[in-house]
Amino acid sequence: MTDFFSDQALASLTDHLLPGLWPFIVATVGCVVAVPPAIYLSRRFGWIAQPGGRHAHSKPTPMLGGLAMYVGFALAVAIFLPGYGATPGVLIVSGLAMVALAIDDRWPMHPLVKLAVQLALALIAVVIFKVQIGWFSLPGGHLILLGLLEAPVTVFWLTGMMNTVNFLDGADGLAAGVVAIVALVLMLAAGELQQLEVVKLSGALAGCCVGFLLFNFPPARIFMGDSGAHFLGMALGMISILGVAKVAVAFALAAPVLALAVPIADTGWAILRRRMRGSSVAAPDRLHLHHRLQSFGLDPRQTCYVFYSASALLGALGLTLFGHGRILAVVLVAATILTSTVVADLLLHAGWRVPAPWLRRLLGAPSSR
Repeated sequence: MTDFFSDQALASLTDHLLPGLWPFIVATVGCVVAVPPAIYLSRRFGWIAQPGGRHAHSKPTPMLGGLAMYVGFALAVAIFLPGYGATPGVLIVSGLAMVALAIDDRWPMHPLVKLAVQLALALIAVVIFKVQIGWFSLPGGHLILLGLLEAPVTVFWLTGMMNTVNFLDGADGLAAGVVAIVALVLMLAAGELQQLEVVKLSGALAGCCVGFLLFNFPPARIFMGDSGAHFLGMALGMISILGVAKVAVAFALAAPVLALAVPIADTGWAILRRRMRGSSVAAPDRLHLHHRLQSFGLDPRQTCYVFYSASALLGALGLTLFGHGRILAVVLVAATILTSTVVADLLLHAGWRVPAPWLRRLLGAPSSR
């Protein structure tokens, strides 16, 4: 325990997390305050998710949660990063993603139109605001300059992040919780690289997700909709690029990629599965991993716990590349607790019993009172 609470460990933790703490708090509070007006606007102007079809909820639910999350995020970024050069780009492009896909939530777009909007948003980030992945670095100090591939690779990354979060948003509390974990992973990685601006951006993104979870965790009172999923995907993609823009670090994108490994793999398999069936890659279905877990018997909360545990474990593994080895042990214990909770709930609801009469002797005779 002395390793965790030594002066050096506490000083390192302060340096890495404290700059992002206030943006985290402001974004959380800002989102919480913005959710009730978002619910009112949803009902007033018809942004309502109706039950039925591929939707699992049982009653009409407001779906302008993306607006509330963006308000909390933008408020924190505007307060704590007013002079940062990347602030306008992050706020404008992620805001455009929220607004454009809010239109899709109300008046659904054709899949090709939706893809065109995603590509346009990514191109705005790359061409106008110069958010680009310029290189990859490999072990041994080898640097791979992308050159003419900078723009295509960055557009692919940003578009992929938007679709990954959008596909992940299939159960109450799932996408917001996973993105919050990934943002915290980014915050720690950026802190190790002494990138305080990225620490603050990541803290603000995690905060708006946590604030939204207070209303979105099962049973949800509001959905983020495509607007919220695309806002989170775009913001996450841009922040992760900013975290490696000025520092050539081996596996610099490994932490966020590992933290999102499960939803990224699920997204890739969904695209491959739909192409093999001859259907559009944008065609919705209920064959994503979170849907399969619920078909297996997990409820929405348990599904969230499984994804949270996987994201935290893989993200902590990625952080070991930045010297945060202790975090892996802490996350491993927390994930074990969450997993055992899910398993215990399944055993309880399924009525399974493990025959172990010897346990009764340990419990003693039942009391007569």
